[in-house]
Amino acid sequence: MSAKTSAPVLIVGGSGIVGSQAAKVLRRLHPSLPITIGGRDLTKANAVASEIGNADAVRVDLDRADLGQSEGRAYSAVVLFVKDDTLNSVRYAQALGAAYLEISTAVFEIGPAVGLFIHQPTAAPIFLGCSWLIGSAILPALHYAREFSSVDAIEIAALLDEKDVGGPAAYADFERQTKAVTTSLIIEDGRWVWVGGDAAKRTFRAVDGRELSGQAYPSLDVLSLGAATDARSVRFDLAVGESSNRRRGLPFSTETIIEIAGTRRDGTKARVRHEIVHPEGQAPMTAVAVAASVERLLGLDGGAPVKPGLYLPQVLLDPEVLIRRLAEFGTQFKRA
Repeated sequence: MSAKTSAPVLIVGGSGIVGSQAAKVLRRLHPSLPITIGGRDLTKANAVASEIGNADAVRVDLDRADLGQSEGRAYSAVVLFVKDDTLNSVRYAQALGAAYLEISTAVFEIGPAVGLFIHQPTAAPIFLGCSWLIGSAILPALHYAREFSSVDAIEIAALLDEKDVGGPAAYADFERQTKAVTTSLIIEDGRWVWVGGDAAKRTFRAVDGRELSGQAYPSLDVLSLGAATDARSVRFDLAVGESSNRRRGLPFSTETIIEIAGTRRDGTKARVRHEIVHPEGQAPMTAVAVAASVERLLGLDGGAPVKPGLYLPQVLLDPEVLIRRLAEFGTQFKRA
C-alpha cells in the first residue's frame, strides 16, 4: 500500500443503509485499509466504525470548504453517498489530490462537477458513478455486446421494489431525479433526444414474465452506453413496484433486464436478453460496485492508482471484474 493510499478512505454517508454496506464490503476485501466513516450523526458513524474495525468516525459538514475536518487531515479518497449541492466535497478532494467518487447526480445535473474538473483537470481523479447501481447495468451490457460485430439497440429496464427505495438520502435522490425534470435522455435512431410523455414510456417483461410499464430514467447509463458503442438506439427505463421475488412470497429483490439487438460476428441478426437479479435488493449491488470502484481508483486491485481525470464506469472498470465481484456477493446472472 503506497503512502498516499495508506491515508483513510473517507465515506460520507457511511452510516446509512448503502454506505455502511459499502464500508463492510471494503473491509472484507481489504482488511488493512484505513476507513473513516463520515456523517452528521457521530454516534451512528462511530457504531459503523467500531463494527468494521481499523476505522474511525468524523462529523462532516458539507457547508464548509474543509468539510469540517481538522487541519492536516489527509484522505486517499472521498466517497459520497449523499448529494452535495455545494460541491465542497469535490473541491476538498481536489485540494488533497484525493480520488473522488459520488453516486447521486443525474444526467441533467453533471454540469457543475464537470466544470470543476475542467478548471483543475490535473488535481484529482473524479469518478461520476451515477449510472444505475454504479455501473451494474452498463458494464454487463458492454460485456454482452461483445458477441456482436455491430449493435443496433440496447434496452435496459430495471425493476426497483417499492419497499427497496433505500434510506433518506437515496429517497431524496429518487424524488429529485424523477420530479425535477419531465424528460429523460435516450438515443433514438442515432439522435440524442430528450423524451417525455408517452415517448418516455416502455413496456418490458419482468423476470417472472409480467409485463410492466417503465419510464425513461435520467441516470448516466444512456450517456455511457452511447459513448462506448455505436448503437443507434439506447434507453434505460425504470419501474417501481413489486419485485418478482416478493411476488412469490420471498423478500424483495432487484432486477435488471438487458436486451441487445444487432449483428453477430457470424453475420446473423439476433436479439438477446440477460437478467440480473440480487435477492436482497439494490443496496448490496451498489455497495459492491462502489467498493470495486475504490479498489480501482486507489490501485488496491494490483494495478496502478488512477491518474487525475474525469471518469465514468465504463472507463474506470473492467466489465469482467465487476461481474465477478457482483457474483461473489450474491448477484445472479442469467441469459434468458
